[in-house]
Amino acid sequence: MLGIWTADDLDIAGMRSLPGVDRPCLAAGRVRFVGEGVAVVVAADRQIAADAAALVEVGYRELPAAVTVQQALRDSAPAVLPGFASNVVAEQELAADPVVEQLAAAPHRRRLELRNQRVAPLPMETISCLADWTDSGLTVWATTQAAHRLRNDLCDMLGLRQDFVRVISPDVGGGFGAKACFYPEYLLCCELSRQLGRPVKAVETRSESLLAMAHGRAQHSEIEIGFDDDGLLLAMDITLTQDSGAWPEPVGVGLPTLTAFMSGGCYRIGRIAARYRCVTTHTTPVSAYRGAGRPEATYLIERVVDEVAVALGRLPEDIRRVNLVRPDQMPYATQFAGIVYDESDYPRLLDELLGHLKPDAVRRRARELREQRAEVAVGVGLSTWVEMGGFGPSASLQVFGYLGGWESAQVRMNPDGSVVVLVGTTPHGQGHETTFAQIAADALGIGMDAVTVLHSDSRVVQEGIGTLGSRGMAVCGPAVHRAAGEVRAKLMDVAAELLESSVEDVEQDGETFAVRGAPGSRVDLRAVATAAYDPATVPEGHGIGLQATNVFEPANLSYPSGAHGCEVEVDLRTGLVSVLRYVAVDDCGVIINPLLVRGQIEGGLAQGVGQALMEIVDHDSRGHPLARTLADYAVPNAPDLPAWECHHIEVPTSFNPLGAKGVGEAGTTAAPPAVVNAVLDALRPHGVTAIDMPLTPERVWAALDGARGPAEAITDTEVGT
Repeated sequence: MLGIWTADDLDIAGMRSLPGVDRPCLAAGRVRFVGEGVAVVVAADRQIAADAAALVEVGYRELPAAVTVQQALRDSAPAVLPGFASNVVAEQELAADPVVEQLAAAPHRRRLELRNQRVAPLPMETISCLADWTDSGLTVWATTQAAHRLRNDLCDMLGLRQDFVRVISPDVGGGFGAKACFYPEYLLCCELSRQLGRPVKAVETRSESLLAMAHGRAQHSEIEIGFDDDGLLLAMDITLTQDSGAWPEPVGVGLPTLTAFMSGGCYRIGRIAARYRCVTTHTTPVSAYRGAGRPEATYLIERVVDEVAVALGRLPEDIRRVNLVRPDQMPYATQFAGIVYDESDYPRLLDELLGHLKPDAVRRRARELREQRAEVAVGVGLSTWVEMGGFGPSASLQVFGYLGGWESAQVRMNPDGSVVVLVGTTPHGQGHETTFAQIAADALGIGMDAVTVLHSDSRVVQEGIGTLGSRGMAVCGPAVHRAAGEVRAKLMDVAAELLESSVEDVEQDGETFAVRGAPGSRVDLRAVATAAYDPATVPEGHGIGLQATNVFEPANLSYPSGAHGCEVEVDLRTGLVSVLRYVAVDDCGVIINPLLVRGQIEGGLAQGVGQALMEIVDHDSRGHPLARTLADYAVPNAPDLPAWECHHIEVPTSFNPLGAKGVGEAGTTAAPPAVVNAVLDALRPHGVTAIDMPLTPERVWAALDGARGPAEAITDTEVGT
């Protein structure tokens, strides 16, 4: 063993939390959540380190805990963080105009309380870090979604120049927003490498990841909706309560803001009043999880629309139709400043979905099963959604501590005609190497196999912002496209010089350049590229080489949208829910690579269905998580999921030159309300009107049992236990 350290042994800055609040790398005198480190052991062998850590004895004195938001809001609640008058650490009115009069005047009103449960992000690769501090510099290999931001943060905390620190994030195995956070391991590995004079590595176990990696969702919403006889949504009042965990994370505190901004969904709602509060609890910090605030908004409004339909005895698709924003109203400015939806066709998305899903057939089958007093019930659920993606302009990310919302790309053609593209994003499974190669190859008129894409290395790649918020194609894609366009323009100039022609008369056919109308006058790509590096052949006014760097900042966010729906079957004896069909119709703007788009949608759908039916991080009364391993935390397996039916319409956005909107968060945004609406559709005839996610067999069975009278209650014998 090389050593053991506690907070008293370390003299390093804390990590970002709220303004004026720094989170220490190790608990200093008080542990605020299960999973917070209290000591670090370093050894030359992982097993030795684990054995030594097991021998560390910590003298704990148990203190009162505020485990839930409800407990944390009590007057008698213990303070989670010092220096605050209460556990409410942030609150804001986001649309100050009250809606009391509008609600009072509405012919119908409805109140709902909805919960987006706490979930674990569970990427395939846990948080991992290797730091090597030498006289020549500090090199850090880390599982992060933003390599340059991690470098900048480390420099700020350690008091180092940015040219001294190199961050590399190779082949990161998933992130889902949680790897955009800063974790204690990053800082500890660097400092201990400095002290020990050797590389130091930390790799979370799966159990440690479930305890300590930032959780997602954990949001409670209270809604009152006013509507008329036709189902028009007249006014909505929303109060959002965000569980921030023990150490509020900068992005996590912003989640309810994004929820409020998107709370109107793709509907024209007369007026919305929204407010939020962030509450600290003695639990793992909460931050972004795939969708980050927007799935919470979609769940809110899509559940509201279904409840309006139930109240009026109307079909849910009819209520959606009368409220959808129409194409001729786009771009559509919502009542929230700066939230302007780009072009789409929401009614067409809904019609496409209904054509594929055929909900009337499902409803007929549901009636037949009830008439037969079958042991199963079926239901159909819809989710017509819009979310914000393409994060930029800069104001949208600077509030979360990023340099801006722009993104950078550099395109360089070598003398042999091969191309290197350097991008500022830090992908972790999105396929940027493929799509950016496609964009560059198309712009240059060459084959994809000649293009190499480099990323996620702060010393090799020019400054970048990172991969989050569905911004890859919408923000970095245009930067690649424009940089490649600049290189091609110079390439054409050099070809014209070699062919002794005007550039207007030169045409390119793959890797061959020729003079239009003179087929015998030709030159190949390699010769043109080589000539660009030869002072004797470079056109006047052009520098040596073929290289361009572009930084693109969009004028606005993009707004991917879609209409999803599913058919479910519920076993009335056991409460088991099975998703029989799931149909997705998406508008992510211009599609660059259909296969990668489908992969992004299907992965998100699996996570969305998982949240709806099985995933939850829960705690006992003392704050101990009930899920510490994958034996306790349920995630969908292949048999739990249907064969996805994916369809698209393509309405280009005018907010970026590629017309791409983003797609990475579509599935997690759309699926939870679609599944929950379908289950409730199946169970309403059996007396069940509401169930909180996740809709586990136990919860569904309990809801069914509670809805029956005493004479109807199912016995243990009847369900086969």
